[in-house]
Amino acid sequence: MGRGGGRGGGGGFGGGSRGGGFGGSRGGGGRMGGGFGSGRGGGLFGGGSSKRSGGYNRRPGMGPIWFGGGYGRRRYSPGGGGCGFLGCGSIFTVLIFMFIIFTLFSNVGNFLGGGNGGPTNITSSTVEREPLPTGAVNETDYYTDELGWIGNHTQMVDGLQYFYNETGVQPHVHITGDINASGEPTLDEIETYANNLYDELFTDEAHLLLVFYEPQPNEYMTYYVTGSQARSVIDTEAGDILLDYLDRNYYDSDLSDEEYFSQSFREAADRIMEVTTSPWIPVLVIFGVLALLYLLFRWWKSRQASKEREARRTEEMLNRPIETFGSSEADELAKKYDDDKK
Repeated sequence: MGRGGGRGGGGGFGGGSRGGGFGGSRGGGGRMGGGFGSGRGGGLFGGGSSKRSGGYNRRPGMGPIWFGGGYGRRRYSPGGGGCGFLGCGSIFTVLIFMFIIFTLFSNVGNFLGGGNGGPTNITSSTVEREPLPTGAVNETDYYTDELGWIGNHTQMVDGLQYFYNETGVQPHVHITGDINASGEPTLDEIETYANNLYDELFTDEAHLLLVFYEPQPNEYMTYYVTGSQARSVIDTEAGDILLDYLDRNYYDSDLSDEEYFSQSFREAADRIMEVTTSPWIPVLVIFGVLALLYLLFRWWKSRQASKEREARRTEEMLNRPIETFGSSEADELAKKYDDDKK
C-alpha cells in the first residue's frame, strides 16, 4: 500500500440495499481514507504522495481520516504522614485514590474508543449475534490481489478464516487500484462495482465482500457488501466495527499487508460476536472493593489506637507508686469520724 505525506478529508458512507437470494436484500457500507477526495491537487486524488521503497508495508505513515477529523499516527524513534484522601494520614489512602482515578479514566477511555472520532475508536457491539449455520456458504477463495501486495498466503488467510469460523460468514478481500470508473470514482460507483463483483464471485448470499481500493499511496476506499443471509450477522453495526479496525490498523507500520487484513478481520470477529461491556461495571466493582479495603483499614487503625491507649493506661497503673493510690472508702469514713470526735 502507498505511504504518503499529508492528510486529507474523508469520511464514511452507507450503501443502499441490493436484491439477493433468500428473499432478502444485501447490506453494505464503506468509507474514504487518507487524502481521498480531498482535492489537494498534484494528482487525480490529491497527489503529493510518494511510495515507500522496500519492505512489506505499503501503507502510509500519516493518520487516517475518521468521522469528525483526522489523526496522525505516532512515530517511534530509538531511543508518611500528611493528610490524605478523606482525612486519613496514610499514603495507603492516597494510593487508593490514585488507583481509582487511573482505573476510571483508563476504562472509560477504552469504552469511549467504541464510538467514532479517533484512531483508537471502535464501534461498540450492542447486539448478541449467532453465526450462520454450517453449510450456508459455498466456500471460495479468501482474497483477490490485483496489486501484488500479498506475499504470505498463510498469514493473509489466518484472520479471514478465523472471521469465518466465528461468524459463519466467509469474507473475501478484493484488493484493487481500478474499479472501471472514469476519473475520480463516486461513492455510487464503488457501491455498484462491489455489488456487481459479488454476483461474479459468489453463488450464495452468505459471503462478505470487502473491496479495498487504493489508486495511489495514502488514498483509499473501503466498501463491503454482505449477502442477504450474511446480513443477519454482519449488520450495519458489525460492518462499522470491521471498517473501524481497517481504518485504525491501516496506519500501524509494524503490520505487514497480510497482517493488516488478517488482524483487522480477527479483531472485528471477536468484537462483533460479543456484546461490549460497559466500563462502569468493572469501575464500580473496583471502587466498591477499594472502599471496603479503606473501611477495613480505618477499622484496623482505630483498633490499633485503642489497644495502644489501653496499653499506656496499664503501663501507667503498673508504674504508679502504691502510696499514690487512695485509701478505701471505709478508711476515709473512719478518718472523718475520728476527726469529728476531736
